[in-house]
Amino acid sequence: MHGCEFRTAGIILIATLLFGCDKQPPPDTKRVVRPVKSFVVEQAGSSDIRSFPARIDAGRKADLSFRVAGKVTRLSVKEGDYVEKGQLIATLDITDYRIAFNNRKANFDKAKKDYARAQELVKKGHISKMDYDRLEAEFKSANSALESAQQELNYTKLTAPFKGIIAKRHIENFEEIQAKQVILDLQDITTLEVKFDVPESQLRELQPDRESPEARRNQIPVSVSFSDLPGKSYPLTFREVSTKADAKTQTFEVTYTMPQVDDVTILPGMSATAIVDLSGFLNKSQRHLVPATAIVGAGDLEPRAWVIDQQSMTVKSRKVKIGRLLGSRIEILEGLKPGERIVTAGTPFLLEDMEVRLLPEREQAEPRTRDLKDQ
Repeated sequence: MHGCEFRTAGIILIATLLFGCDKQPPPDTKRVVRPVKSFVVEQAGSSDIRSFPARIDAGRKADLSFRVAGKVTRLSVKEGDYVEKGQLIATLDITDYRIAFNNRKANFDKAKKDYARAQELVKKGHISKMDYDRLEAEFKSANSALESAQQELNYTKLTAPFKGIIAKRHIENFEEIQAKQVILDLQDITTLEVKFDVPESQLRELQPDRESPEARRNQIPVSVSFSDLPGKSYPLTFREVSTKADAKTQTFEVTYTMPQVDDVTILPGMSATAIVDLSGFLNKSQRHLVPATAIVGAGDLEPRAWVIDQQSMTVKSRKVKIGRLLGSRIEILEGLKPGERIVTAGTPFLLEDMEVRLLPEREQAEPRTRDLKDQ
């Protein structure tokens, strides 16, 4: 009797367990979809246009001043006037300098006569060698004094050292001025300088291996554009690069030149944009530039990128060969193709074949086609 009861209880217990399992809530099978930021790999060279704020300067410039002091009696130019090389543009009152010249001329004439007489007398032994040497020295001193007076008289006239435009006039007629006081700024704008500052990382980028700096500059096109001249750009020619960085900005000043254009007047002081086209060089190596945050390390210590399958919206890691770090970007030499989308933020949380969703467009990584001031 008791055995039957135990068998019945066991059957009931097993049935309870079986039916009880069926009544448990099903496990949560909801997929984890990871939000990520991404970047579309561009054709090699397509994102290699660099732009920098630039400033225009005169090809040649001079601060004009008199080498002697005096009163300005003539100042025949004003700001904006064009002058020719050798043109007289200002004069000083010559009264005092003329008097000084005449006095020294008289002293010179006397010393010249005394010296000529001494040459005859010394031959005949009528004067001592000491007296002869004294008269010779007086003649040479008088000659030097006369030349100095002539120079000072000449310095009362100011002429243009080259053809150019008067950029600034610092004084007015009839003012008393000091020697070497700047009175005019002269600029030659037939050739213009375009100056811009390049960050250290960009300066390195302009210096590819196995190529001389001169060869590099000859092959990299650089042009300049102006905001008030949309759709127009003008080619530049390399002049020089500073080898000392600015202490505050740690940038290097690069100088290019351009001829004055015919359709519009470009003046020193104007702002512009310098455009450096590196695509020609970069296409040779078929490299791509991607955000450095897209590259992660793996257990095998190989650099990898998470590539998004844009049909299934899942990710797979892929080995890549990296090159130089250029500011916030890194070179990809092998492993990625143009048009592929890679993850740039959220990589620590990714697993193979994990489904992802792209963050809104405004939060995506931007192509590198503009200013690189972040480097």
